[in-house]
Amino acid sequence: YKRQAQALPALVRAEKLQKRAARVGFDWDDLDGVVEKVREELAECEETFSEHADPLDRVHEVGDLLFSCVNLARHLGVDAEQALRAANHRFERRFMRVEVCLRAAGREPAVEHRDDMERLWETVKAEER
Repeated sequence: YKRQAQALPALVRAEKLQKRAARVGFDWDDLDGVVEKVREELAECEETFSEHADPLDRVHEVGDLLFSCVNLARHLGVDAEQALRAANHRFERRFMRVEVCLRAAGREPAVEHRDDMERLWETVKAEER
């Protein structure tokens, strides 16, 4: 069982671990606790932003933040893996539109056109609504 579980996508495995812990009562009583944990983990992640921070600390803190976000998704009844796949798809679709619009204006996606890309991004998002 353990070997199979470790082969799962990380988001799916995090959800399974959390469900197993919840079955024996190791879980948040309400959504407020979950949200506060996400905020706490984000704050701890921010502590590693310094250029002198230990890279391993960054990995751990980002991992803790992701784990907490999976927990939030679970408490909301959202499949984290599907939610992230959908977010990836939306990002890819929107960014491709930004690239097309930028090229139509005679520019290539590049750092020097970041402001243009940001404006186009907001336009593309608004058009989808």
